[in-house]
Amino acid sequence: MRSTILGYPRIGPQRELKKALEAYWDGRAGRADLDRVGAQLRAAAWQRLAALGLDTLPSNTFSEYDQVLDTTVLLDAVPARYRAAADPYFAMARGADGLPPLRMTKWFDTNYHYIVPEIGPDTAFRLVADKPLREVREARALGYATRPVLVGPVTFLLLADGPAGFDPLGRLDDVLAVYAELLGALKREGVDWVQLDEPALVTGAGIDAARRAYGRLGGLTDRPRLLVASYFGELGDALPVLAATEVEAIAVDLVRGDPVDPALLGGKTLVAGVVSGRDPWRTDMDAALHTLRRYPDVVVSTSCSLLHVPYDLDQEPDLDPELRARLAFADQKVGEVVELAARLARGEAGAPPAASPATPVVGSTWDSRAPYRFRAAAQAARLGLPELPVTTIGSFPQTGELRAARAALTAGRLSEPEYERRIEAEIERVIRLQERLGIDVLVHGEPERNDMVQYFAEHLDGFATTRHGWVQSYGSRCTRPPILHGDVSRPAPITVRWTGTPSR
Repeated sequence: MRSTILGYPRIGPQRELKKALEAYWDGRAGRADLDRVGAQLRAAAWQRLAALGLDTLPSNTFSEYDQVLDTTVLLDAVPARYRAAADPYFAMARGADGLPPLRMTKWFDTNYHYIVPEIGPDTAFRLVADKPLREVREARALGYATRPVLVGPVTFLLLADGPAGFDPLGRLDDVLAVYAELLGALKREGVDWVQLDEPALVTGAGIDAARRAYGRLGGLTDRPRLLVASYFGELGDALPVLAATEVEAIAVDLVRGDPVDPALLGGKTLVAGVVSGRDPWRTDMDAALHTLRRYPDVVVSTSCSLLHVPYDLDQEPDLDPELRARLAFADQKVGEVVELAARLARGEAGAPPAASPATPVVGSTWDSRAPYRFRAAAQAARLGLPELPVTTIGSFPQTGELRAARAALTAGRLSEPEYERRIEAEIERVIRLQERLGIDVLVHGEPERNDMVQYFAEHLDGFATTRHGWVQSYGSRCTRPPILHGDVSRPAPITVRWTGTPSR
């Protein structure tokens, strides 16, 4: 390996996976249709990464919903209550037949969410799914040798829920037996490298478990070479623990963590995450190259999976050219990885980052409000509300008619005045509805807003929004995170006009 990435987006450049999932869930498409879209997205990803010049491609980074849920199925750790469902995988993700889904929570400190496994003392682990093997074969049929990526056993158990008083990490030995079986199967399939993701180790948890896990997996004779990958922070005390095992490579996040001492690596290959997978900004290439030159055996990589950034900056021609020059989405970051590997091979030295000037502390211009007791009294006198007034959270559903009107406005088929007339009509409708229901504090329903975050970003200076900068949050849910690129200010009121729209 000279250049690689830890993962790649999987929703499709035009959200093809989202559309296929929702068609399958709604009964408008069958399982074969969903499988076909998945195969097309995987093939397109490998072809794109190879075309960009990446010399080592990951596989098993695609998921129909979530990589942790995939691992639950891989280990047959499906709770008994879901096994009779027509599709246990999506039953765990979304619920089915009156069953609520498994708990979902954020993947560390990102905006991605994962499905939390339930592991108890009686969970019977066994290798039942062959997804990692199937993707290796798919890629090979297209002419690509790949490195399968797996959620590591320590992180999987640390992120799991257990019954009261039970620590899922107590099942480590049983899980390791399944991982050992899988590694043997991948070796027989001709796989050279396997990546095991252990981001939980950067939290300081599971270090003793990591010693046991990679002491055992590293000591296997029938296995591919192992890359243990950490990200979202520094490995700290876990680094010398991993370095003391027989694994062949360790991936570290050098964007959110300081450079590691080469002496601590114990002769392992360092997969250096010098290109950020967490933000849309270009890499300081000279500074990254300067860091890479510290290590005698190094592979250039991203700090984490590129799952957390949009696909391609080339899909955003409307962005300000000055801002575009500062940005890099997934494909551009792959290009940076490839360029850094080439510059490193040529012996270029790079340069340390320039020191940032000290930022002066500026006093706040916020005018303090009156104490609460005065504001509460004034509000009570003005509004005359009951002791326990009834209201709603603020938003009413975005109807199909609203979405169609917004799409027509964007496509130029609907004029701005006509669009605003429809928004005003919807506001009046929900106000009248609340009056009939006897709501005490009315809301305008927010029909003018597309996405809560994007709407405000569009009305504030210092933010940029994209057309196709979609990032997966969970399952089929995708967002377009606004880009904060400068000082923020509000050039005009944002909501006042709409809350005063209907005549009442």
